[in-house]
Amino acid sequence: MRNFILRRLLQTIPMLFLASLLIFMLFAKTPGDFIDGNITLTAQRAAELKALYGLDQPLLSRYLHWLGNLLQGDLGFSLQYQIPVSQLLNQYIWNSFLLATIAMVLYWGIALAVGIVSAMKPYSLFDHVVSVVIFAAMSFPTFFLCLLLIKWFAVDLHWLPVGGMTNTGSDATGWAWVMQVAAHLVLPVIALVMLQAGSLTRYFRASMLDVVRMDFIRTARAKGLRERTVIFKHALRNALLPIITLLGFELPGLFSGALITEKVFNWPGVGHIHIDSLAARDYPVLMGFTLFLAVLTILGNLIADVLYAWADPRIRVRS
Repeated sequence: MRNFILRRLLQTIPMLFLASLLIFMLFAKTPGDFIDGNITLTAQRAAELKALYGLDQPLLSRYLHWLGNLLQGDLGFSLQYQIPVSQLLNQYIWNSFLLATIAMVLYWGIALAVGIVSAMKPYSLFDHVVSVVIFAAMSFPTFFLCLLLIKWFAVDLHWLPVGGMTNTGSDATGWAWVMQVAAHLVLPVIALVMLQAGSLTRYFRASMLDVVRMDFIRTARAKGLRERTVIFKHALRNALLPIITLLGFELPGLFSGALITEKVFNWPGVGHIHIDSLAARDYPVLMGFTLFLAVLTILGNLIADVLYAWADPRIRVRS
């Protein structure tokens, strides 16, 4: 197991290097930048700012300078917000983490429960109803679903706030602040759960159906084991093995922010900042944030590989 983990760690080094090169070249070759987008600047002042930020240097020099700063933990400097990118992300990324974590726990729990029941009753009325609801929820565009929830629960019924993280002008602290944040979380969490639970439910259902049709499940039933024991002790454990890969991909999702959802609900998360930086062509923020997500994606794959090898020793033998 130790050699397996060591091999996987060594494989991440060239992947990180290639990811940094690809991300830098993608944004460096994009026409225009933050300075070009400011029409109030004179040509002389624009040239001075480009020299100040090193934007007039050759691509190779700029990449090596950026890579050197990355190795020291410096993600760059935001031209729009005039603060370090790491400081900017730290201000907003935990809001996205809070929203994504609550939504993930809910839609994974719902998908697991509904997927198991659907697999145990395939092609039943319950299974058909679940399929219709799932595909209906998945067919909604994100922005339309968010606006629909705001229309129903905030504008018409006045049950929940329209958006934001706290009430406008609020200086609440303690439990009052917690209750305000909880109320503002409800609608974006509902939107994310409705959008994400569907595909995951189908995945759980398909995985469970594959397992319950295997010979060892028939053998367990033939031995007279209770159906509850067969499902939860034998079938579920094996059905969850392919899910480990999906769980690894959830790591970057916890920090990446739900761009459209955060924008519509005015949630102060990193997805909101990402859209604003994209509109302003603040490339240092976009490069730093994209690289951060690339690192999390590679780390998530590494964790998934290790968990898979721990759960199924055959993976270690073949690797």
